Amino acid sequence: MSLGWRSSRVVVIGVVGAMLLPALSGVSVIAQPAGRLVLENFRVTSVDGFPEGWRAQRSETKARQAYTLRSEQDMGFLAATRADQRVYKRVAWDPKALPIVTWRWRLKTGGDSQGPRPASPEDDLIAAVFVSLDTDLLVIPVATKYVWSFTKPKGTMIEGGLFGASEIVLRTGPQRVGEWVEERVNAYEDFKRIHEHDPAAQAWGISLLGGPGVEVDFGPIGVSAP
Repeated sequence: MSLGWRSSRVVVIGVVGAMLLPALSGVSVIAQPAGRLVLENFRVTSVDGFPEGWRAQRSETKARQAYTLRSEQDMGFLAATRADQRVYKRVAWDPKALPIVTWRWRLKTGGDSQGPRPASPEDDLIAAVFVSLDTDLLVIPVATKYVWSFTKPKGTMIEGGLFGASEIVLRTGPQRVGEWVEERVNAYEDFKRIHEHDPAAQAWGISLLGGPGVEVDFGPIGVSAP
């Protein structure tokens, strides 16, 4: 029985590893200057308006319809319209030297505070930024999911389990519709608090997710020293 379990484990690892091979290619390794480092400024686009260097969690076709690059007052941003999957970018940086992650986001439509409560956890989401500082034994990214939620109280923390991302709620409710709001987190300290060990020497990357029933924009994302 033990031999059968080991064989199954080997098969699972092999299959997952094969699935992840495309995601493990094309990693952007950024030099480590002092101060602030921009991970993404949303200024470089492909032919159809999808950000260069980004990939879809599942369907590339649907992701390119839901996520498009736009600009406003000389600032590039990623507009997400009723998205149903994440998009991600492989980008490496030193999370210990540059632990602070900052970004801007803006709810444009879909934030009806008088509407019914979300029917599912997915519907409760306005937007999320995933910061992946490590991978597990199956080479799956280990992410902290920073959430803008319709109903979950600010400060709520939910453990991710075996394959899910641990969740931290930064913002609650559809307030300030149409206005950019700034976020600043210490992703390095959050990772250590959740997992009780240091992350890898080089971060894995970042992912973005717009809520299924909203239109939300993501501004430039950067990292910096404390």
